[in-house]
Amino acid sequence: MQHRDNSLDALRGLAILAMVLSSSIAFGILPAWMYHAQEPPPAHIFMPDLPGITWVDLVFPFFLFTMGAAIPLALSRKVKEGANFGDVLSVACRRYLLLVFFALFTMHARSIVPAGNPSPFMYLLQPAAFILLCFQLYKPARQTKLWTAVKLLSFALAGVLLYLLPFKDGKGFSLYRFDIIMMVLANMAFAGTLAWWCTRNNPWLRIGLLPFVMAVLLGAGVPGSINEAVFQWSPFPWMYKFYYLKYLFIIIPGTLAGEWLLQDNAVRPPAENAAASRTGMLAVLSFAVIVTNVVCLFGRHLLVNLVITTILCLLLYYFSGRFLHAAKPLLLRFFKAGVYLLLLGLFFEAYEGGIKKDPSTFSYYLVTGGLAFFMLMTFYYWQLSGAGAGILRYLSMNGRNPMVAYVAGNLLLLPLLRLSGGMSLYTAMQQNIAGGFFSGVLFTGIVSLITVFFTKRGWLWKT
Repeated sequence: MQHRDNSLDALRGLAILAMVLSSSIAFGILPAWMYHAQEPPPAHIFMPDLPGITWVDLVFPFFLFTMGAAIPLALSRKVKEGANFGDVLSVACRRYLLLVFFALFTMHARSIVPAGNPSPFMYLLQPAAFILLCFQLYKPARQTKLWTAVKLLSFALAGVLLYLLPFKDGKGFSLYRFDIIMMVLANMAFAGTLAWWCTRNNPWLRIGLLPFVMAVLLGAGVPGSINEAVFQWSPFPWMYKFYYLKYLFIIIPGTLAGEWLLQDNAVRPPAENAAASRTGMLAVLSFAVIVTNVVCLFGRHLLVNLVITTILCLLLYYFSGRFLHAAKPLLLRFFKAGVYLLLLGLFFEAYEGGIKKDPSTFSYYLVTGGLAFFMLMTFYYWQLSGAGAGILRYLSMNGRNPMVAYVAGNLLLLPLLRLSGGMSLYTAMQQNIAGGFFSGVLFTGIVSLITVFFTKRGWLWKT
């Protein structure tokens, strides 16, 4: 059975719901910190030279971090069973191909409805695509021949849709029309799995891979160099680019977190005698580190950010040493890794014109990876305090089924809103700041309820 950690699932749930929220709030009328820092309102024109991050820019790296942490948790059973490299390679390839298919199919499914006045039938094709994904990705406890036949049929029907439909632009199927987020996740799942398996007994060797990735990225612009050759090589350019491997700077620290959770038997909350108020205070301090860095890096208060971050980290270290006992080794590891990555990222901030999500900078990988550790600590301290257990449990139910949450809005909720006439109400809400925000909250809430409904019934989508 796969190990699970409630705090890690909650972090994944927070990331996926924040991803849905960021894409469903009103366009152009909210404050700049409600959007990607490099795409400010009202026009949202991409400004690659504009430094800074917002909470929206934390969503994807937090999700990547949880993907990395899940790798050792998911493969620990194979280690105990004595699996060889071929077994793990088979698992990694299967997952890679499924995620690539997911990236292609979901992107095309979003583009099924043509412009103009489409018929209701065209809107129904999107929920049909959602149902096909249910059959493709749900794994029942008992795999029967009938279920295997149904799964193969669902893939065949998906292929027919991809081949026959003209889609929104009328150009038909294209391998280069894919969901970039899912394509990056596919590459990271494959590379991260192999990197962890080959270095599972030597984490330092895994960390040692990162300077080589950095070297290729830094030297890729030199014509005729080995760096350029490695960076440009791809057997299938639509599916793999070395450029995607830059996110190993987030995935690999995530694998360390997953290993530490296993080593410390932290798949369940450890017994702890610290008072709830004390662990609650540590949760507040951990979260304050995140808020401080987002606010100050967005506002470009770099020295103030460094001073406040240092003070908060010293307080966190002091009070965690006083109040925690049984959980201290694990949380101390999280703390040290988070502080190291965060401070290193802040000292990289001046390089590449300041921290940016797109084009992503080394400071972005390091800072967001460090903040992911602090967010995990926040949830873990919160879990220890006993406060907000219901909220953590609810977030974790979303985090256990992220692929449902990722597509439920576009393939299920939006077409149903259009068919029922509810889309006009949703659009009307987005005409002012308050409505523009709460329409996104309402949309995300419904997506979350759909996801929890699937999770409670054990309908988990897996690759």
